[in-house]
Amino acid sequence: MKNNRFAVAIHILALASNQPREYLTSEFIANSVNTNPVVIRRINSMLKKAGLLTSHPGIPGLSITKDPSDISLLAIYKAVQHTNELGFAVHEDPNPNCAVGINIQSALEKKFKRAQQAMEEELARQTLDDVLQDLFD
Repeated sequence: MKNNRFAVAIHILALASNQPREYLTSEFIANSVNTNPVVIRRINSMLKKAGLLTSHPGIPGLSITKDPSDISLLAIYKAVQHTNELGFAVHEDPNPNCAVGINIQSALEKKFKRAQQAMEEELARQTLDDVLQDLFD
């Protein structure tokens, strides 16, 4: 199953950049994303922990904490990606008695780390504002 936390996080921040705070309830956002409000609350929590969103008890909705041009896609990615989770997964427990199985993990990990690094460098060059411009141009 694909992990879509990153895309949903960008969706949430795009809404927070363009909607009045009072509209931005978990239910409103979930309707826009077409998912369950529990999923939205979980991702909102990650974004708050990363300092990208804020909310206040007793006040409905949430708001973005920075200008969209100051939020890199890498910052969003890191906010919702588990620290030990690479974007590419290596299958576990290959057969150690197989010529390929014994070395496949280390061979793939090297390649995947390079690909991950290239992806993160590209995400660092792009911002939430870039996404917003694509959405509304």
